[in-house]
Amino acid sequence: MINPISELFGRSPIKPIQQHMARSVSAAELLTSYFQAGREGDWNKAESIYKAIIQKEHEADELKVEIRLNLPKSLFLPVPRQDLLELLTVQDKVANSARDISGLMLGRRMVFPANMQEAVDDYVDAAVQTAHHALKAVDELDELLEFGFQGKELAIVEELVAELNAQEQKADIHERELRSALFAQETELPPVEVMFLYKLIEEIGKLADRAQRVGSRLLLLVAR
Repeated sequence: MINPISELFGRSPIKPIQQHMARSVSAAELLTSYFQAGREGDWNKAESIYKAIIQKEHEADELKVEIRLNLPKSLFLPVPRQDLLELLTVQDKVANSARDISGLMLGRRMVFPANMQEAVDDYVDAAVQTAHHALKAVDELDELLEFGFQGKELAIVEELVAELNAQEQKADIHERELRSALFAQETELPPVEVMFLYKLIEEIGKLADRAQRVGSRLLLLVAR
C-alpha cells in the first residue's frame, strides 16, 4: 500500500508542513467557542470542546512524527532539512498552547470577573488571529520555494510576517490591559483564584508569542 504521507512528499516536501500548521491552528480556533462555553458556565460543552482541542493536537503530533520520519535527508532544496524541522517544532507549540490554555481553565473551571469578560474575549481573539496570520505566511512557503526564495513572492511573505508581528503586538496590548484590570480588583478575589487567572493570561499570551515565532523562523529559513 502507498503511504499517503510518502505520496504527499512525492508532490511537495512543503505541503505536509503546511498541513501540520493548519492542524495546529485548528486547535487554537476552538478556543473562541471554548471561552464562550466557560463564560456561560456550560462546562459540559467546554469539556467537549476541550476534547476536540486535544484531538486536533494529537493529529498535529501524529503528522509531526510522520514528517520527521519521511522527510528525506537529501532534498534538493534551497534550505537545509534541519531548518524545515525547526519550523515544524515551532509550529507544533501553537497546538500545545491551545491544549494548555483549555486544560488549565477546565481543571479549575476558571471564569474571569464579569466586568473583564469583553476584554478577555478581545484578548483570546487577538491571540487566535495571530495564529491565523502565521498560517497565512506558512501557506506561501510552497510558492516561495517555486520561485527560488526571491522576487515578488519573497516580498509577499515578508509583508505577511510584518502583519503577523503587528497582530502579536495587538495581543500584547490586550494582555497588558487585562493584567491591569485584574490587578485593580485582585483584592476582591480569592488569592489562589487570582494566581491562576494571571497564569491563564500568561498562557494566552504564549499562544500569540509562539505564533509570532513561526513567522520569525520562516524569515530565517528564507533568508539562508
